[in-house]
Amino acid sequence: MASHLDLEEQEQLEQLKAFWKRWGNAITWLLVLALVAYAGWTGWNYWQRNEAAKAGKMFGELQRAVQAGDLAQGAAVFGALKQDFASTGYAAQAALVTAKLQLDKGKADDARATLNWAASNAKGDAYRDLARLRLAGLLMDAKQYDEAGKTLDAVKSADFAPLVADRRGDLALLQNKPDVARTEFKKAYDGLDKQLDYRRLLEVKLASLGVAVGGDEPAAGAGAVQ
Repeated sequence: MASHLDLEEQEQLEQLKAFWKRWGNAITWLLVLALVAYAGWTGWNYWQRNEAAKAGKMFGELQRAVQAGDLAQGAAVFGALKQDFASTGYAAQAALVTAKLQLDKGKADDARATLNWAASNAKGDAYRDLARLRLAGLLMDAKQYDEAGKTLDAVKSADFAPLVADRRGDLALLQNKPDVARTEFKKAYDGLDKQLDYRRLLEVKLASLGVAVGGDEPAAGAGAVQ
């Protein structure tokens, strides 16, 4: 009996040796690759957390510069964020904040350049679309109407559709297209949540074009806000 078991064990051992001779290297490499992938994934997560922490600290510096109205410092911090941490959400937020500071300081050209960078490079569709909306407004201020329209065309998020329609209405007015403006403002009004105060501004815009909303009948022939 013992001899029979010894023979059976020996046969299994020989089979195992043969299997390992054939597949051992492949199995070893698979294990190595799995370990490398796990180490890489762990290292990548650590790197991302580390980068985000650094970018967050710099964004705090930018916020302090903005509060102090220090355009030079704000622009310098944004430049560093853009160069070293462009892949983080902080760089996108920094672009929006910096553009506002630049505009407040009368640097409209710089603000447009900053928003243009964000529209092309910011991490996340929402940040890019928000930058495009703000950029379109500045382009309209600069009478660059065709560019403003193209910038609005690039906004694809459905969440921003009412705001895009509002901007298109403003653009249509600047181009002396009141019928288009009415349509766009009404589209924006209908698309916004009824609880938002922003709808009141749209009510004023529509009223100035002879359209009453909010349950009233259209004001035929009305040309100005009453």
